[in-house]
Amino acid sequence: MRDALQQGIYCVINPFVRLLIRMGVTPNMVTTIGLLGNIAAAVILVYAGYTGSPEHMNYDLVTWAGGVIILFSLFDMLDGQVARLGGMSSVFGAMYDSVLDRYCELFTLGGISYYLIQTGYVGGALITFVALVGSIMVSYVRARAEGLGLECKIGFMQRPERVVVTSAGALATGITGQCVDPARFDATVILITAMGIIAVFANLTAFARVSHARRQLIK
Repeated sequence: MRDALQQGIYCVINPFVRLLIRMGVTPNMVTTIGLLGNIAAAVILVYAGYTGSPEHMNYDLVTWAGGVIILFSLFDMLDGQVARLGGMSSVFGAMYDSVLDRYCELFTLGGISYYLIQTGYVGGALITFVALVGSIMVSYVRARAEGLGLECKIGFMQRPERVVVTSAGALATGITGQCVDPARFDATVILITAMGIIAVFANLTAFARVSHARRQLIK
């Protein structure tokens, strides 16, 4: 199912990918643009937290941050296609992509955590921190296993799923917060719930990968 969806997305974006290749855009340039976009989203969240309060949540800025995250996270898929279709794949490019992916998550989840702290949701910020730990460990366990020559791509909460949950949570929070009376429903609960989903399933994915690697090593 996941592979079929990915192939469907590739069919949609491939014409744009070929245009980028003709323009001389390299995979590393695409990766860097994705990072800059995620930094911009983090800045929006930090500004929303800095100028916000429990009485004024800046939901419009949260909506913008969610949109920016999902827009520029698409570059995470574009860079790989530019490399494949343009014949520009390289070992360094793969490493560069992986490193900048981690930076993207550090910035975006760090921005969410700051926003929640500044607006009085310390518990939500702690949940976001646990989500960040899980996100980093999912990637670390895979890298460590592959360094030992093992295949380790299992798990539900991989980076595409984390991006979707993060951006959808931010978008839903911002839109709901602008449309619903805060006295009737606290829209920030949506964002905290999204972070909770990542916190639980990312860490479960990390432990599942450790167990998967262990089974391969003791055969």
